[in-house]
Amino acid sequence: MDKNLIQRTFGGLLYAFVVIFCTTPLGSEMLGKISPNLVQQQNLYYGLITLFLFVGAWECVKMMKFDPKSWEKWVVFPVIVLVFYRFSKRYFQHGFYFDFNLSEILALSLILIAVITLFRFPKELYYDNGKLIFTVIYTALPFGFALGLPKFYSVENTFTLEVFFLFILIWSSDTFAYLTGRFLGKHKMAPKISPKKTWEGFAGGVILTLILSFFVEKFHPDLRGNWMVVGFLVSVFAPLGDLVESQLKRTFGVKDSGNIIPGHGGILDRLDSFIIVAPVVYLYFILEKFI
Repeated sequence: MDKNLIQRTFGGLLYAFVVIFCTTPLGSEMLGKISPNLVQQQNLYYGLITLFLFVGAWECVKMMKFDPKSWEKWVVFPVIVLVFYRFSKRYFQHGFYFDFNLSEILALSLILIAVITLFRFPKELYYDNGKLIFTVIYTALPFGFALGLPKFYSVENTFTLEVFFLFILIWSSDTFAYLTGRFLGKHKMAPKISPKKTWEGFAGGVILTLILSFFVEKFHPDLRGNWMVVGFLVSVFAPLGDLVESQLKRTFGVKDSGNIIPGHGGILDRLDSFIIVAPVVYLYFILEKFI
């Protein structure tokens, strides 16, 4: 059997297990068999997002090739810690569910500006101050908003499944788009950035993800928002996340963001769609409360 296939299979299964372990009650239930109430599920999820953030930020710093002598390289992580600390306070104080402040609107706007800069003005990222700003926006803000997706209750030790199903829809969107594009794809979506992506694959991803999201909405009506809407947002913005990561790697001449996941590359390679989808879905959950 092909060694690379074995690595990809093992890496994919390990990655999926870690995500499921930390985004569903499975994690706390399994650890509870060792010692009752050893770790609550919201802490496992927080640990997962924190791990994703700092590994992703490290990969981004390496990928963007900061000048070793620049001060900006040494400021990246302190700034990320400060930004993520603010999101962490809102997470543990349940602040995400009670208000929506102006700083979050600004943060969401900054993500949009960073994406536009990457595609329209990539030379701005050749300067270390531009690399610093982009790294903080591209990592700290999306993972910070990811903390605002699930709901949990410490007393009852309950944790909702919004993030788990979000990953399921992202994985299905990628898989459906790939299979549809492979067999039916003729018209390239972005040949200079991601040559394998086609409009037929994109359409297939949208349709089949919407079908899956229909069943999520039907069998899990307790989740936040309407999951037909979430499915549409995932199917549209997940490919954009992949294009953003591809453009970033192309800009700095690298193939993979890292090699932490055997056969799959780095954390940013696996979470490119999630990085864009998480803030978008968070914004939808907030707006849905006021509609």
